[in-house]
Amino acid sequence: MLKTIALVLVLLVAGVLIYAATKPDTFRIERSITIKAPPEKVHALISNFDAWAQWSPWEKKDPAMKRTRSGPPSGVGSVYAWDGNKAVGQGRMEITESTVPSRVLIKLDFISPFEAHNMADFTLTPQGDGTRVNWAMVGPSPYISKLMTTFFSMEAMVGPDFEAGLSSLKALAEKS
Repeated sequence: MLKTIALVLVLLVAGVLIYAATKPDTFRIERSITIKAPPEKVHALISNFDAWAQWSPWEKKDPAMKRTRSGPPSGVGSVYAWDGNKAVGQGRMEITESTVPSRVLIKLDFISPFEAHNMADFTLTPQGDGTRVNWAMVGPSPYISKLMTTFFSMEAMVGPDFEAGLSSLKALAEKS
């Protein structure tokens, strides 16, 4: 009986490990919202890390977080680093592309609670009297990530934060 249970457990673990290996080598999480403001106004709020304090969902998760800004105030080369509680961890963002009024590309380097190197891509498209904002995060999925996402959904963990951030960005951009 114990041999049968051990064999079933070994097969189950092997099955999970094999299944994880078949997952894609990259991931993409994205959300969109329409904001009744011109693309230039929205772009200015995204390409300036000082403005993120007003709309970023992670700012609310740790108001005591240590923040460091360097480089130009906005646009390419602007850097924002943070060190916070377990809800926000530690990391660094750097704007690598800023095309007014249509795109902001950000290199994301997470240090803790786990190391990861991803890209955040904001695309802004005029839509009627407003702007359609698409926020995507893309990155590699090493084997350990594939294994973790067999049990935990990255989409479910990060997607709601993107939605909250976009809603706050909308409220801020639509003021006045």
